[in-house]
Amino acid sequence: MKGKYMVSKRKLAGQLILSCSAVLLLTAVTSCTRKTESVELKKMPANAQFSGFLSKYDALKQSPIFENTLVYVKQDDAKNIHKYFAVIVEPVEIYAATNADTTKIPDRGRTALAAYFQNDITRAVSDAFPIVNEPGPLVLRLRTALIGVDTSSQASGEKGDDALEHGVDIGKVGVEMEMVDSVTGEQIVAAVDRQNLGQGAVVGSVNFSRDQKFEAAREAFDGWAARLRDFLDSAQELSAEDLRRADATYRPYGDTPRSR
Repeated sequence: MKGKYMVSKRKLAGQLILSCSAVLLLTAVTSCTRKTESVELKKMPANAQFSGFLSKYDALKQSPIFENTLVYVKQDDAKNIHKYFAVIVEPVEIYAATNADTTKIPDRGRTALAAYFQNDITRAVSDAFPIVNEPGPLVLRLRTALIGVDTSSQASGEKGDDALEHGVDIGKVGVEMEMVDSVTGEQIVAAVDRQNLGQGAVVGSVNFSRDQKFEAAREAFDGWAARLRDFLDSAQELSAEDLRRADATYRPYGDTPRSR
């Protein structure tokens, strides 16, 4: 059964690649993500479970696969993740913790966080969905926010032009993500990931990606991006009915569909 499943997915993938080529001709395609500019810093509402970033939260349920993660995957023949062939990656948004002193999270610090994570998630999804810049009927829009960003209780201790006066603590940060229809805005998949990283996940430099001292922070971002990809892979797994229909309509030599 597993072998048939993999073969069926490859058959369907071939059909999707052909369809995707047509989409790419009609959209402004780029191999690079949008440049991350100045990032507005928002704040988590007091005593709130969620930031308010997602278009809706009411359909989220505990993931049976991912720990500390709530997920939603739209189950609808007309509108589900299998219908889409490309994605727009929106700039990452930043929400500070409720009690954070936002004056100690300068623009260049939050911009560095957003830019690193956006690069991570773009690479994570790009081989599943071609990255495009223009909305369309077969295009998703990926929206992502880092929530609960805080400041370190002590000065960063870093020196040089790239140093931040205060370290940015992401030890209790979570991620809220959704993919919506780029034309209608309808939510297709969503996830809220609240992994507690603990102490050590601190950023003290704009160029933290190059400094070994901030390895814990890099690993956190990289890990979230990998979990995002794992979630999308699980969301795209075909149901038994999807497999049956894909297999029945596959016609490699132009023959008629097989009856079941």
